[in-house]
Amino acid sequence: MSCKQKAKEEVNLEILDNHTLNREANATLKNSLIRQVYVPIYSDIYNQTRDTRTLLTATLSIRNTSLKDSLFVSKIDYYNTEGDLVRSYIDSPIYLTQMESIDYVIEQQDTSGGSGANFLIDWYSEKRLNPLFQAVMVGGLGAQAFSFTTEGIEIIEE
Repeated sequence: MSCKQKAKEEVNLEILDNHTLNREANATLKNSLIRQVYVPIYSDIYNQTRDTRTLLTATLSIRNTSLKDSLFVSKIDYYNTEGDLVRSYIDSPIYLTQMESIDYVIEQQDTSGGSGANFLIDWYSEKRLNPLFQAVMVGGLGAQAFSFTTEGIEIIEE
């Protein structure tokens, strides 16, 4: 092992999934209506050099912006920098009522995603909706704290 290589330390990390809705959707799912959104997540960022990283806490926020209709979510999957599935957050479709939001937190100590992590979210609705999919990253260096956001983009595959 060279001086620049450091042995990876095994860290036991408890993934807290108590932020899920206990509400399954009974709506009929039609594949043609499913839309997919990609949300970039930065669970760490480079600091000064490629060998120095700052760990971040990341929050995925899914927001139903409709005053009248529900938003159905059938998949919330978290991928790492290499494109490997790290974890799925729901097993069956859920729904958010009018103006409701749900958050999923990637803890600061969770390094499984890396600097190129992302969420893929499948969603659908009975009427035209314009939900909001965002991520907020928070970190600190010494006495300085910082935060930034990313926006989800719709994936259109033909």
